[in-house]
Amino acid sequence: MNAHAPAPRVLLADKGYDSDHIRESLEAAGAVPIIPARRNRKNPVQIDDFVYALRNRIERCFNKLRCSRRLATRYDKTADSYLGFIHLASLRLWFRHFVNST
Repeated sequence: MNAHAPAPRVLLADKGYDSDHIRESLEAAGAVPIIPARRNRKNPVQIDDFVYALRNRIERCFNKLRCSRRLATRYDKTADSYLGFIHLASLRLWFRHFVNST
């Protein structure tokens, strides 16, 4: 959250990140926390279910990328070569949509 990057607008997270401190810091930064409430929360916060469902796509993408052993075990020594392999693995996933699509 303190990185030198554009300010976040939305945070998609699971129930493990449901705390008042995280919600308050996000709202102070101008972001919308989309975090489902834990079962034991006294005042559950309503979330946008459609936006939270998009988190599933992101999780699936990371799981597919982790199938590449080189990426999962981080064989590359430098950040540039690791990022390059992430690009290659992402392209491989993207190309799968074009095979046998006609």
